[in-house]
Formats: sequence, structure tokens, C-alpha cells
Amino acid sequence: MATEAISVRVPVHSAGHDLRAIKVVLHRELLRFVNDRTRMLSMLLQPVLWLFVMGTGLGSLVRGTIPGIDYRTFMYPGMISMTVIMTGMFSAGSIVWDREFGFLREMLVAPVSRGAIVVGKCLGGALVATGQGVVILAMAGLVGVPYSPALIVTLLAEMFLAAFTITAFGVMLAARMRNMQTFFGLMQMAIMPMMFLSGAMFPLANLPSWLHLLTVINPMTYAVDPMREAVFSHLDVPAQVNAVLNPGVRWFDFQVPVGVELGVVALLGAVLLGVGIAQFRRAE
Repeated sequence: MATEAISVRVPVHSAGHDLRAIKVVLHRELLRFVNDRTRMLSMLLQPVLWLFVMGTGLGSLVRGTIPGIDYRTFMYPGMISMTVIMTGMFSAGSIVWDREFGFLREMLVAPVSRGAIVVGKCLGGALVATGQGVVILAMAGLVGVPYSPALIVTLLAEMFLAAFTITAFGVMLAARMRNMQTFFGLMQMAIMPMMFLSGAMFPLANLPSWLHLLTVINPMTYAVDPMREAVFSHLDVPAQVNAVLNPGVRWFDFQVPVGVELGVVALLGAVLLGVGIAQFRRAE
């Protein structure tokens, strides 16, 4: 008795499938974050401690030397950046978790490009990190920053750009890693020096030449400084204090405009996304 073979139809890969994959991965990142309250609180604890404990302590040391402004106001943009950056990196690390538990392999057998999965992961991580940053944004009044609609919109856009770039960086690191311990060890080694050298916690004015060079070549500097520029543009502080606490970034004698700084962050994000996609295609 002859048996009839059953044909199996494999869906044709299309741009529509890729867009749906981006949406599904993004939605999963949001659901994972919303349902993990412990993660939400732990990501907020560190910047809140830095802002209200360290900021108050350092402010007591410099009180009188920078009249007209609370030192916590100066640190505020840096703490927004810290919140966004740490949350974005942890979101990227979920790739390693998915690989360990086999979920990533299930996504890879779908008729979608691996680039779509990476883009969805980066967009999801950026939205999660921006949402986390909104909580710090809501604390603006506690440190003397006005609730200006223009300021809030500007900071939200800058937060999302920084979050997307750092998530792309995290995805690039996580693409070939097989366990979470390795990823988090490498993350700490990469993020902490960049955070300390970004001007998030100390002014960039009057630094020694070697330290100034490190801040200029640090990509995170170009994410922190536009946020500080936005905040200080809505503050009424003496010109000499603004020159010390908000000097901007200089390439030799050239004062780098905020638009160029944001362009550097955007370009870096695009490059990291491309490298992450290439790494991801070779990793599995």
C-alpha cells in the first residue's frame, strides 16, 4: 500500500515577518520588566543612593564654593544617565539568559531575520530603560529642577537615545556569551569606568590633561553632557557657576555643540547595532 507524503510549507521570509518579530520581542521585554518588581526596585536603588546620599555628602563639602545651586542638582542628569545605562545593560543581558534556558533557539527557528530579533531586543531595552528613567525624572522637584514640559520632552528623547545605544552595546557583548556570570563581570568592567569618567558625578572643568583626555574619548560623556545642558538651560544660576559646573565638552579649542554630541551617540548606537547583528548571526 503506497503512502502519500505530506508536504510541509515553510513560510517565506518577508519584511512583514521581521516587523512582527520586532514587535513580539519588544512586547516580551516590556512584559518581563513589568512583572519583575524586584528588578525595577534594584535598578532604582543605586542612582537614588548616589543622588540623595552621596550628593548630599559631597554637597556639604563644596557648600559655599558653588553659590546658588545644590550639588544634587548638578548630579541629577548624571543619575538619570546611570539609571538608563544600568537598566539598558541588564535588558541586553537577558539574551544570555534566553540562551541558557533554550528560549533563544526557539526564536531563531522562526522565519525571520536575526537582525529583527536584535532590533526588537534593543528597542525593548531602550523603552524599559527610558521608563525606569522616568521615575528619576519625577524626582526633579526634590533637587531643585523645574518640571518644565520642554525640559521633560528633551530629557525623554535623550534618555531613549542613550538607552538604545547602551542596549546595543550590551547585545554586542552578550551575543557570544554562554553564562550570566561572565556577562555581568564584563558589564561591570566596561560600565563602571565609563560612568565615572563621563562627568556624571564631577564637573569636567579644570581637569588634569590626562583625565580630560579620558573624558573626551569616553562615549558616555556625550550622553551625559546633553542632559546636563538641558537641565542647566532651565536653571537660574550665576554665569561663573554655570561655567564651572556645566562647561560642556571641548575638542582642543572647539566647543562641541549638543547636536554633535547627540550625533555621536546616535552614530555609535547604529555602529554597535550593526556589530551586534553580525555577532549574533555568527554566534548560533
